[in-house]
Amino acid sequence: MKRDVLKRDLRFAIIPKVVHPWFEEVYRGAIAQAELLENHLGIKIEVEYLTPETADLAVQRAIFDKAIAADYDGITIDPLDKLFNMKSIADIKNKGIPVIVFDSPAPVAGILSVGNNFTQQGTVAAERLAKLLEEKGKVAVMQGYPSAPNHHERYVAQIAVLKKYPGIVIVDGGIDNDDIDVAKQQALSVLEAHTDLNGYLCCDASGPIGIAAAIKKANRVGIVKVVGMDGIKPILLSIKEGVIESSVATIPRMQGSMSILMLWQASLGVQIPRKIDTNIDIITRDNVDNFLALA
Repeated sequence: MKRDVLKRDLRFAIIPKVVHPWFEEVYRGAIAQAELLENHLGIKIEVEYLTPETADLAVQRAIFDKAIAADYDGITIDPLDKLFNMKSIADIKNKGIPVIVFDSPAPVAGILSVGNNFTQQGTVAAERLAKLLEEKGKVAVMQGYPSAPNHHERYVAQIAVLKKYPGIVIVDGGIDNDDIDVAKQQALSVLEAHTDLNGYLCCDASGPIGIAAAIKKANRVGIVKVVGMDGIKPILLSIKEGVIESSVATIPRMQGSMSILMLWQASLGVQIPRKIDTNIDIITRDNVDNFLALA
């Protein structure tokens, strides 16, 4: 089903994992790209932000199914599970609706992934923490939403790195399910159970915010070294304060921007790439002010 959209208004949908500041940054990037295209094309591009209130697979699947039925000109989603476990790819293709996954690896051929190399991101974070600890000590690793492909890839990579070092003992850091409050409570329990904890890793943007809050509450700032994930403002402030040592950050606004740009091209029938790598940033106290200026 080929769509003639050269001179008609377009309507795209963004489906994040959950209500979260990180996804708001993705949405800002999407809106900026839509406005840029509108100005150049002389058409209206509407970007609808369809946000699950909680990170719940059934809720996200229902939103995704409704978006498919609503006949959008394109959908971009950060899935809580592998996309082909959520909806038949054949159904989507039969309707002629371009679908892009952002902040997630591509599930099957023909679906574009906009994001970064999640294995690399997890590896960089774990290697940095190992070096900070001089390759010894007790390290907790907090999972995000375990079935989310990007969270899972980061977690597997982090565990693989830590296992290389005989002097590092790995302990369960909890599961935050992409919820900041849950991350805080999980981290408090871990800190109470492991009074000799030396380091903390995580797999999503909720983890470092919750872990930082827990470390402050437990008076363990500077004792437990944290290498976080992502670079939204609460994480940046914790780096500046010295609660989080550093963070390996994605670039969410670029992910939103490139998702809309690629959906527009796909809606025209233009062949699009299999993957767009928006890269990662390593944020430390040395450069955090640069990121805060843009936050």
